Amino acid sequence: MTADIINLRQARKARRRAEKETAAAENRIRFGKTRFEKDKAQAETEKATRSLEGHRLETPSRDDDGA
Repeated sequence: MTADIINLRQARKARRRAEKETAAAENRIRFGKTRFEKDKAQAETEKATRSLEGHRLETPSRDDDGA
């Protein structure tokens, strides 16, 4: 019986590609957010900022230097 002949260079490249794809998949899970999630978080932050500014009793003066 003869063994299957493989090209070692191609096998190494295929293994490296598979390892990189596995690492990329882990990074997508760990760090990835969808555009919808990013937009939603930004909208919530802007809404909270507007709400806080709307409830401000006095607007800060630019001429005041805190003294």
